[in-house]
Amino acid sequence: MKMKIVNVQSWKADLKLTRPYTIAYQRVDAVENLFVRIEAENGHVGIGAASPSEDVTGESTQACEMGLADQVAPILMGADLRCCRSLLRQLDVALAKTPAARAAVDIALHDLVAGSLGLPLVDLLGRVHDAMPTSITIGILPLDEMLAEAAEYIGRGFRCLKVKTGINVEEDIERLIKVREQVGAAVTIRVDANQGYSPEEYGRFIRETTKADLEFVEQPLPRSDLDAMRVLPEAVRKFSAADESLIGPDDALTCLIPPHPFGIFNIKLMKCGGIAPGMEIAAMAARAGIDLMWGCMDESIVSIAAALHVALASPATRYLDLDGSLDLAVDLVKGGFILENGTLRTTADPGLGVTCI
Repeated sequence: MKMKIVNVQSWKADLKLTRPYTIAYQRVDAVENLFVRIEAENGHVGIGAASPSEDVTGESTQACEMGLADQVAPILMGADLRCCRSLLRQLDVALAKTPAARAAVDIALHDLVAGSLGLPLVDLLGRVHDAMPTSITIGILPLDEMLAEAAEYIGRGFRCLKVKTGINVEEDIERLIKVREQVGAAVTIRVDANQGYSPEEYGRFIRETTKADLEFVEQPLPRSDLDAMRVLPEAVRKFSAADESLIGPDDALTCLIPPHPFGIFNIKLMKCGGIAPGMEIAAMAARAGIDLMWGCMDESIVSIAAALHVALASPATRYLDLDGSLDLAVDLVKGGFILENGTLRTTADPGLGVTCI
């Protein structure tokens, strides 16, 4: 088999958002993604994408771009694609400080391997789920705008809303109760506080949003405040999801020290470094009885598709938050997944099923 890697390319693209949004610590109206293309001598191509987040992982766009430009080709050029696991280990070392860059190459390699074998990636990884609903995110907005956005998303077929909070707990409580009153009981509402609460504020938030019937709350306290999370009642901890507190496998081990500070792990490929470390976290979570949500940054269809493939191959997956490509004004690829009435499924195409536009 002709499995030698013969070409490696990377480049940056500025992707405007059709809908700017606000979270607890910033306003976002555009994102920079970096793309990777790996070609094998058999003619197959793998595509990967990175969306670095300096606030979350400390990785700047410049560091990501430099890592891809300087470190990847020397490892991959001329290498045998069948030695993919060994290549990924070398990349883990070379790109240790740039997890989104690592993720982009990891995704491209997985896409290339599965494409060369003629299988959708999810089936190569071991499919356990066929499809799942995804949430769609509402940023921190004035109440009337939040209600209008919720109505729009429901009109588009979504039945799970993720509402950003974390700036003012009193206003957050009011908004969520009003959103629930508007959307009714059939719509799921989950919350992302983006580290915005103190333990006292989180306790108040839990007590006073009971009638909002929330599904769970993501990252309520600052990322390093695991001790404060561990002293919360067990029911509250199970109701809470780790995001910024969970970057990679080492953080997963810390979060699995009893008592568990979270009952849900939010795995993001851009945080942990790609599909391989994501599956490592997923396996640990499954053993410990932790549910999984697979999340995203503002990302290209490429990396959203990658997260979907690995999510549907993970037994502990219960939730998806893979809306990161939906508000891009432009993308560089198409395909990757099928979205119908808020539910995501993979295509039957080999690899990730993405093609360049």
